Amino acid sequence: MSAIPFGTRLASELAAKRHLCVGIDPHAPLLAEWGLADDAAGAERMGREVVAAAAGVAACVKPQIAFFERFGSAGFVALERIFADARAAGVMVVADVKRGDIGSSFAAYADAWLRPGSPLEADAMTVTAYQGFGSLDGAAGYVRDHGKGLFVLAATSNPEAREVQQAVRADGRTVAQAMVADALSAGNPEDDHVNSVGVVLGATLQLSDFGIDVTAPPARPALPVLAPGFGAQGARIEDAGEIFGGLGWALLANESRSVLSGGAQGLAARVRDRADAVATALTV
Repeated sequence: MSAIPFGTRLASELAAKRHLCVGIDPHAPLLAEWGLADDAAGAERMGREVVAAAAGVAACVKPQIAFFERFGSAGFVALERIFADARAAGVMVVADVKRGDIGSSFAAYADAWLRPGSPLEADAMTVTAYQGFGSLDGAAGYVRDHGKGLFVLAATSNPEAREVQQAVRADGRTVAQAMVADALSAGNPEDDHVNSVGVVLGATLQLSDFGIDVTAPPARPALPVLAPGFGAQGARIEDAGEIFGGLGWALLANESRSVLSGGAQGLAARVRDRADAVATALTV
């Protein structure tokens, strides 16, 4: 019997008005603000504090793997402990790894981040599909049989991405537009309310510039959108409905610096405040 689909578990969080995804980004300035050393132990301490604060309040946490990889093997040990805390607390983890490759190489990435029992097992991972959407097939079994999820980069906020993501394909769609359509068709066969494969769309973007129509009726199952850019990056959560339109019901609003700034003291209150603000903004 297959595991509960990621989309089903995410739908439960969204139905409870939990739309906040708390980023775990232990870069040097933030660690200093927390009074922690810029090392694996400091990153672990921050991550485990965030998980504790997010439990029952946020939909998920999203560790940015680059900030752990820089510490080598010690950084991965820190991640394993953070992931273990999250599993114990019932907090979903989106591993922000942005992996993409072909054949057995991508399958190995999926084994690392999605395989049940892996020390780095997450509930979902961010991926890139610029080698073709079919290059993600190595994760299909984990999505179908083990209740895992994917978030495919579609329209990102960095200016360098526009040339690629706004490029028009032979079929008349932009690359970003095609990523959205392909993600929706690649979920778990058991998905009902929310798809198990979603996309990353920057909240600071005008999505129509990428050919993405947010005024269209919501798809069924709904397409989950992981949206960085709120808070410190400039997008206002109050504008989420206008930015994402029909995609808003399945929105995961990612906030990192706006939650992490200020250190461990008051962290739980900041997570709850931002979770409440996101829920209010998306209440129709």
